[in-house]
Amino acid sequence: MPTTPSPAGPAPHADPQLAAGWTHWFGDHTAALIEIPLRIGLIIVVLAVVRWVAGRAIARIVRHVLEPSSGEDEPRTPRRRGRGLAVLHRDRSRARQRREQRARTIGTVLGSGVTIMLSLVGVAMVLDQVGIALGPLLASAGVVGLAIGFGAQSLVADYLSGLLIMIEDQYGVGDSVDLGEAVGEVEHVGLRLTHVRDLDGGLWHIRNGEILRVRNDSQDWARAVLDIPVSHTADLDTVQRVLEETGQELRQDPAFTDLLLEDPSVWGVQSLDADGVVVRLAVKTVPQQQWGVTRELRRRVKGALDEAGIDIPFPQHTVWLRTEDRARVPAN
Repeated sequence: MPTTPSPAGPAPHADPQLAAGWTHWFGDHTAALIEIPLRIGLIIVVLAVVRWVAGRAIARIVRHVLEPSSGEDEPRTPRRRGRGLAVLHRDRSRARQRREQRARTIGTVLGSGVTIMLSLVGVAMVLDQVGIALGPLLASAGVVGLAIGFGAQSLVADYLSGLLIMIEDQYGVGDSVDLGEAVGEVEHVGLRLTHVRDLDGGLWHIRNGEILRVRNDSQDWARAVLDIPVSHTADLDTVQRVLEETGQELRQDPAFTDLLLEDPSVWGVQSLDADGVVVRLAVKTVPQQQWGVTRELRRRVKGALDEAGIDIPFPQHTVWLRTEDRARVPAN
């Protein structure tokens, strides 16, 4: 019986021209399909490694900032510096808060800056790999950055000044400062603003870019200065002896012995006024304690001068008397 051929016919074979076309297409686009993604991936990996290394370095800086200073480890132990004793006396909790704030802010700023810089570099390198021209983009970014710089130069100055204040540790939370019109205790230090609480309870918000000079009464040591007026008839040697004895009694008082860094000393005659002679008494104290020491010195000096019979002069006044003939006669 004859065999009937299958209606489907012979099995089809792949078109050699189509296979050759796909081979050529893959060969022509090998860079786009394999090399470029590999380069982009390598760029991302390298930038990630650099960011990790930078993060470790920033963490080390933060730990260094958080380490207490030697003055805080020994809160009331005097140490020699320059021409006299010096000590850093701050409340432990506030000092810890100050260090944590500085470390947190500096770490955040450095981390954000490194991340932004690496991100911009990564985007530029990726765009270069995909064939996008960077020249027009850089020119446009430069124009935009210049416009933003002119418009927000005061804001940039505030942030830069705040960062330098923290890095240089010019002042911190709990310090007593004089920033011009704002005089009081620092409650917050930020990159843009500093908050100061004055003696009357008012809260000052000062832009860091406007701070031109700072007087910090909470660093190293302070000085209590007392000017004592005495009459012209008073014996200055006796006055000096009374003041020195009063200062020694204060230094030996257990309530004040830790607040004084040296023996009170009489500097001598400060001025010769029409009403009397002004003698100056001064002593180094721990920071932020000079006002209390001055008040106590003033109280003790008043009692000691009274016991020694030394008068504190009063200003002379001129009184005009009117006689019957309406002539004016001055009387002292």
